Amino acid sequence: MLHTWDIYEITADSDALHGVKLRGRIRKFAIEREITCIVENASDEENTVRFALLAGTDSTEVSTFIKSLLPNASIVSVLKDIPNPVLSKLKVNDSSRYEI
Repeated sequence: MLHTWDIYEITADSDALHGVKLRGRIRKFAIEREITCIVENASDEENTVRFALLAGTDSTEVSTFIKSLLPNASIVSVLKDIPNPVLSKLKVNDSSRYEI
């Protein structure tokens, strides 16, 4: 069975998101709460981190945790039901771009 994922994007105008161990903190929080989550820095957008949750998972708990670390952060849903997601560059998730 192929799992699909919902992808969320974290941005912040006044806070650095790369180089501050944000990915590790989110990952550890998810492990402790037994939430299946992938976290990566975006390479196609400045100062952006993306995380993915299994499709249909409520993102409230993870979003609330992120907001506790970075009150000024913006967290938005960017893609839904993506199989085998790539978080660093969103355009890679468009499978119609590729041939086998």
